[in-house]
Amino acid sequence: MTTHQIDTWLTDMDGVLVHEQRALPGAAEFIQALRDNDRKFLVLTNNPMYTPRDLSARLRLSGIDIPEDHIWTSALATAQFVSQTIPGGSAYVIGEAGLTTALHEAGYILSDRNPDYVILGETRNYSFEAITTAVRLILNGARFISTNPDNAGPSDQGILPSTGAVAALITNATGREPYFIGKPNPIMFRTALNRLGAHSATTAMIGDRMDTDIIAGVEAGLHTFLTLTGVTAKDQVEAFPYRPSHVVDSIGDLISIAQSGEVEE
Repeated sequence: MTTHQIDTWLTDMDGVLVHEQRALPGAAEFIQALRDNDRKFLVLTNNPMYTPRDLSARLRLSGIDIPEDHIWTSALATAQFVSQTIPGGSAYVIGEAGLTTALHEAGYILSDRNPDYVILGETRNYSFEAITTAVRLILNGARFISTNPDNAGPSDQGILPSTGAVAALITNATGREPYFIGKPNPIMFRTALNRLGAHSATTAMIGDRMDTDIIAGVEAGLHTFLTLTGVTAKDQVEAFPYRPSHVVDSIGDLISIAQSGEVEE
């Protein structure tokens, strides 16, 4: 039996570390093991609703201590992408403070008058009026961006429709496909690895979704761990043409690997 060295960890947040605002089993201990053993790590989340500072505070209330500079969101990646593509541009935004703050900090103006982009993010209060405005602006030439492709996400009451589902509605009305920035887009992973100064060969990705987290990790050449505490159930894994390196019940099963820096193949 051989072992694989893991020096750097990328982990999803919702469904891996927390469910709604409750820490999942072993999450706090896993993060502490990374910090105690000086492992590089970054939380990658497709959730664009909150700023890294907000997310850090919410995680701390759940008992998980993660500094804000260890959190990278699809909102930050989106703001970085559009500001590099059209510096000092404008956007009509459907989303929450995490997205609008990231765009403001990237030098963007938020406007519904001939914007360069329509940017669709996550919100629990999608407005038909806002969606209608987005459709008309896209038909008038605005470029269509979506922070993430997730069609659904977990909640205490069950599955909720998410950004990808609303993006499909806008696509059906306009005939325009959005460019999705969040996982599984390699942009999220390239940025994360660059921020950490890490190499894909010794980096692992932990996620709860085969269709975003695991496929992104596989395509980036990372070691992948699927946790069964979120969206993808164990009996669904066989339906996908790709596989995670390992399937575990929860992130708590990875504490010993975080400590040793090695996983058995």
